Amino acid sequence: MSLFEHPLLLILAIPLAGGVLVACTGRWPNLREAVTLVASVLLFLVAYRLMEEVGSGGRPGLVLVEVLPGLPIALEGEPLGALFGCIASGLWIVNSLYSIGYMRGNNEHRQTRFYICFTIAIASAMGIAFAGNMFTLFLFYEMLSLSTYPLVAHKENEEAKIGARVYIGLLIGTSIGFQLVAIIWTWVAAGTLDFEPGGILRDAVPPAILPVLLALYMFGIGKAALMPFHRWLPSAMVAPTPVSALLHAVAVVKAGVFTVLKVVIYIFGIDLLAETGASNWLVWVASFTLVTASLVAMTKDNLKARLAYSTVSQLAYIVLAAALASGLGVLGGALHIASHAVGKITLFMCAGAIYVATHKTEISDMKGLGRAMPFTFGAFCIGSLSIIGLPPLAGGLSKWYLSLAAAESGLVIAVLVYMASALLNVAYLMPVVVLGFFGRPDGTPADWQHEPVRVPWLCVLPPCITAILCLYLFLDGDGVIALLLPLME
Repeated sequence: MSLFEHPLLLILAIPLAGGVLVACTGRWPNLREAVTLVASVLLFLVAYRLMEEVGSGGRPGLVLVEVLPGLPIALEGEPLGALFGCIASGLWIVNSLYSIGYMRGNNEHRQTRFYICFTIAIASAMGIAFAGNMFTLFLFYEMLSLSTYPLVAHKENEEAKIGARVYIGLLIGTSIGFQLVAIIWTWVAAGTLDFEPGGILRDAVPPAILPVLLALYMFGIGKAALMPFHRWLPSAMVAPTPVSALLHAVAVVKAGVFTVLKVVIYIFGIDLLAETGASNWLVWVASFTLVTASLVAMTKDNLKARLAYSTVSQLAYIVLAAALASGLGVLGGALHIASHAVGKITLFMCAGAIYVATHKTEISDMKGLGRAMPFTFGAFCIGSLSIIGLPPLAGGLSKWYLSLAAAESGLVIAVLVYMASALLNVAYLMPVVVLGFFGRPDGTPADWQHEPVRVPWLCVLPPCITAILCLYLFLDGDGVIALLLPLME
């Protein structure tokens, strides 16, 4: 089979080929960045084609190589992966535009290396999205961790080096120490690592052992940032904002909660978890992470640090939904992967635009800045309202289904946590908007007006586009739900 005869080959080949071409054109920045943009558009078109095929009932599959009998490196299209792949590839286009404005605006060094690592990371995310079994997913999961390490350490100062060491240490440590053990255990017990509807562990593992195996998976998927293995995410905020925006609002963290859902749906099976109660403990861990991270976010004056702990909290929404072991929970969790991706990337890009234009990082220093940067703060407001869950924005749709799942479960703790979290979201996000538009620096007169701030248009346009996507995903929610309905069966 030739490369162009199968979209699953293209889904990996396009970003990797883009990385090679970026390396070859590094001496010509305009050409290098044009290659990045073309590769991102082509990847999205292929991912969208695969999503359409999966949405029509197709299940494209491809075995790349068989490592051991019954243990191939294989790719497969299914609803959850098709959505993740389409979201990540689509946001790569927007983030590529943003990266050009940010990297040039800050005169960042080693920009070619930055773009090369980015393409490898996106290829890894695509491999995770379309992995046909747990073995394949694990390989690309590790590839994603390694390829993003240079991005986190990009600034090469002492703070970046320390943050990158925490980042890679926790992600590799949890994946090798816990997740790999769980994968080997599953292979020995079930004789397969294939993703199968309904799971592969029924009658393969005694019910009393299921919570232990689930714990190895959940804490081994360090990218889901469950406490106490969450510190890598705030540490990674030393990276340039384009890295925070795409890799730590979309690709890396979403690879974590995506893997959580894949394990729950296709390895354990939601019916088995519901029958045995093996995931009941996870409800409490996810609830603790959700509330605690929100409270910590409220204490952070640094904007990126506040957004980082917000991400820890929002990821716990999805883990909690998976722990409910219900069709509605799975649907709500999958929807929240998409809604949080577009909302949080908007917030991170706005934070980066503020830094490029003013070099301000502390929220307390941003009083009145919204009047000088109305588009940036307007996009931040829309992204915040989506994260909070206000209709008609994407977060309103996903949080509606998450709330329904909590109510259906009958678990009071889940209902209370989801209700309280909405108030906490308001408490740590809206003060940024209020201070920006209505605040004024101390000691200034009541009629004070902030001087206009010049912002590179490539740092303003992308968050405005993703803010519009927050609205679009709500309005086109029926199409996304129709794609995901097979997950509930």
